[in-house]
Amino acid sequence: MLTRRAFLQTSGTLGTAAAAALASGGLARVAAAAQAAGSRSAADLARDESFWREVQQAFTLDRTIINLNNGGCSPSPRVVHEAYKRYLDISNQSPVYHMWQVLEPNIEAVRRRLALHAGCDPEELAITRNTSESLQIAQLGLDLAPGDEIVTTNQDYGRMLNTWEQRVRRDKVVLRKVSFPVPPPSLDDLTARIEQAITPRTRVIHFCHITNLTGQIFPVRAIADVARARGIVTIVDGAHAFAHFPFALRDLGCDVYGTSLHKWLSAPIGTGFLYVRREMIPRIWPLTPATPDRDDNIRKFEEIGTHPAAGHNAIAEALVFHETIGVERKAARLRYLRERWSAPMRELPGVRMLTSDDPEMACGLGNVSIEGTDPGKLTAHLWERYRILATPIKHEEYQGVRVTPHVYTTLQDLDIFVGAMKEAIGAGIGKTATA
Repeated sequence: MLTRRAFLQTSGTLGTAAAAALASGGLARVAAAAQAAGSRSAADLARDESFWREVQQAFTLDRTIINLNNGGCSPSPRVVHEAYKRYLDISNQSPVYHMWQVLEPNIEAVRRRLALHAGCDPEELAITRNTSESLQIAQLGLDLAPGDEIVTTNQDYGRMLNTWEQRVRRDKVVLRKVSFPVPPPSLDDLTARIEQAITPRTRVIHFCHITNLTGQIFPVRAIADVARARGIVTIVDGAHAFAHFPFALRDLGCDVYGTSLHKWLSAPIGTGFLYVRREMIPRIWPLTPATPDRDDNIRKFEEIGTHPAAGHNAIAEALVFHETIGVERKAARLRYLRERWSAPMRELPGVRMLTSDDPEMACGLGNVSIEGTDPGKLTAHLWERYRILATPIKHEEYQGVRVTPHVYTTLQDLDIFVGAMKEAIGAGIGKTATA
């Protein structure tokens, strides 16, 4: 795991960015709080409101609303947003010079730092705009023949399932969707379900590192080992994983991994990355054609035409902020926040948590189901009456309310949410006719 000391001492363009970021008021206070925390355990610090108050103050937010949909997009801390605006201002002076010749080359520094945090070779990491773009590069770029099979789950992200469905229509491949209970009994159960769906025609296994619906964490390494032994390509949807809980890509063993950075890293909106194992790069066609000399170059996946440099360059400040807190501390806090709202909810009649309380199977994202209640009507009530943003989830096998707090979320925010849910349940808000 990259330490904060090692991160900040590394030379180069980003070292300067790190120093500038730490000099800002909000981040300097977070850094001071992190230093004062010393060797305290992540679990202990997760309950220290004085520490997290400093983190909360590093964000410029609209506190008249309670945003519990950070799984969609998270606001950036002040230091990141200021860097983003600064880079836009620099670009606008003369874009053909300042954007293309001054700022754009610094994408290589960002690539190196992201690779350090992600645990991979920089030559295996492309900077993209989001998870969907990252995964579709692989989904649409792999050569597949009619009758070839893809194994996925029926709880993977809808856009990614739609992408495979298009290949079914266009290329006559076969898509097999695995179902699993929420929460499942164990990680081994998930591996077994995937393995049982494999046939001699299976060419790809596509699954989430952590699902966007209920926050279920999958055993990526175990599934990747099963696939590798059979020569099957693994594509992992990591939209909600990176900067949410600690892991290293080199330990996962997958072939392709895509994530968004505007969720749990709090980087500017429209940033993400694609990891492709080096040996796999020549096998995947880019979405936007590149020249043949780039066939084995990870940068071929970044050929998208003119685009602003501000977003990907400001990832540098987001990484500094993230590392200043520490990913273990962050994960412990997010689990603590989930328990803060889910524990009292479990005590209510007709309420079922669709998210495991096992720390190996879940982190900060949770989903709660209320028997006989339409989650769309319930979340609409939360917004109209309390100005609380939560996400209604309607799946063919279950439905519930997804709750995704972030490091800036206060305990009071969650207590208000619990109170609002109790009031709504008691009043029968969203009750269906058959309930």
